[in-house]
Amino acid sequence: MESWNLLLEVVVLLAGCLILGAICVWLKQSPIVGYLLAGMILGGPGSLRLVKSEHDIEAIAELGVALLLFTLGLEFSFKRLLGLGTRSLLSGVVQVAATTLLGMGVALLFGLSAKEAAAIGAIVSLSSTAVVLRVLIDLRDIDTLHARSSVAILLVQDMAVVPLAILMTILAQGGTPNEVLLMLGKIIGLAAILILSLYLLLNKLAVPLLQSFNSDQNRELAVVLAIVLGLGATYAAHAMGLSPSLGAFIAGMFLGSSAFAVQLRADVASLRAVLLTLFFGAVGLVADPWWIAQHLGLVLAVAALILALKGVVVWSILRMAGQPNSVALATGMCLAQVGEFAFVLASSGRQGEVISRDLHLLLVSSTIITMFVTPYIVAWAPAAANWLDRRRFTRQKSDESIHLHSGQADVVIIGFGPSGQAVGRSLQGKNYKVLVLDINPQLAALAESFGFEGQIGDSTQFEILEHAGVSSARMIVITIPALSATRKALQCVKQIAPHAHLVVRARYQRDISDLEQAGATAVFGDEEQVGYRLSNYVNLRLALEEEDQTEASPVQDVSA
Repeated sequence: MESWNLLLEVVVLLAGCLILGAICVWLKQSPIVGYLLAGMILGGPGSLRLVKSEHDIEAIAELGVALLLFTLGLEFSFKRLLGLGTRSLLSGVVQVAATTLLGMGVALLFGLSAKEAAAIGAIVSLSSTAVVLRVLIDLRDIDTLHARSSVAILLVQDMAVVPLAILMTILAQGGTPNEVLLMLGKIIGLAAILILSLYLLLNKLAVPLLQSFNSDQNRELAVVLAIVLGLGATYAAHAMGLSPSLGAFIAGMFLGSSAFAVQLRADVASLRAVLLTLFFGAVGLVADPWWIAQHLGLVLAVAALILALKGVVVWSILRMAGQPNSVALATGMCLAQVGEFAFVLASSGRQGEVISRDLHLLLVSSTIITMFVTPYIVAWAPAAANWLDRRRFTRQKSDESIHLHSGQADVVIIGFGPSGQAVGRSLQGKNYKVLVLDINPQLAALAESFGFEGQIGDSTQFEILEHAGVSSARMIVITIPALSATRKALQCVKQIAPHAHLVVRARYQRDISDLEQAGATAVFGDEEQVGYRLSNYVNLRLALEEEDQTEASPVQDVSA
């Protein structure tokens, strides 16, 4: 009977997650917030107590974390890691280290022990990949500069989960400095054995076995094998006294370099989604609504402090890395929250008695608050960056030392991807002076090969457009794919070159009216143009087939 009661409670929790997750999506929130709230309402201390088997559910839900780490490892092939670039990787590493140290320092100032301070620093150093990416995609901002910076840092943070989990293990076991060093050496040695064993097992056995399956007829075998590999590596790491996350991540990373990585991610996605939903609901079971109500001021203060300090840290690091001020500010706003992996680390810290119950409740509650406000902060980030650019542009306009670009371009093409290159080809050989502005140095160089002037710069910044000589252009063509960046560039261009004819590309048909209202003279949507091309091809192909059939039909004898 107990197993059936557990099944009923799992169903009740998932149903609650479904309802509140849907409500949060309707409110433009991440569904994760709904999952957390469902756990708080249905089974947390001081709640309805419809779910009472929190420990059993948490054990099941941890499998979802293992599959998340496994699929995360599939994303991180060594080739993709190198593709992030040294500067992005370094910025992410510095952010995690700096936030951890800053969190430790603040915790020590408030009188917490060194062990608790280290745990807090590790927990708050991570941001929410799930929430931030979901919001950026919903806002159609994923192609913007601040979104790219955010994604690069989030990927590094995701990789940092494993060493931070190992840190929590060390903090839980404690000991003298010599004992800690001995423990660290033991962990490194066991990790090396695990990595070598997984490398041999996966590359010499698993990959050839996957190749032997017929993907059409034996699809379920590949799915089962993927689950066995991910969860088996998780158990192997646990059995060796290591972080289970390490085993899942390493197994996924080795398979991430194989040709099966994409298919494996798809195969385990549905099961992972269900188990992760259960995991966030189980995290909510720990949160106490009455405790939050009694300590609401403290929870809000801690959440505000985390948002402010993390935002400043990310902004400072990106500025030192040479990013524009506006991009650094927007990225800092996007990454200011505490992420979903913080619940994993906090749970480990609580189980290992590194942090107390009240401190665990405070961290969980504050994290939920930061995740709840994240969609609004991410939505405000482009506006804040735009405001910062306006202030800087106003100051530079009043500075007599500014020297504007001396060129007099007839046509300016902003963004020299496939759409911009198509416009450029139509202008080649004609008596127009064309200026191309693109943030990508390779595309700016490509413009030179077209016989145009190519400049490297972010077209959403006033001073760059002003220095490029955009004010003299008769026609300005904006082909940036991201809607927010297009709107921002359009707004800047309208002020700098109010008499220019503005031709704008819209990635989606639904964005055309927004861009027209923003001041575009003419807007062409990708979807509409694709539709024209498709319809023209279909009609031409049908006409050719009818013509062929007519020519092939026998000629009738008209004298009969």
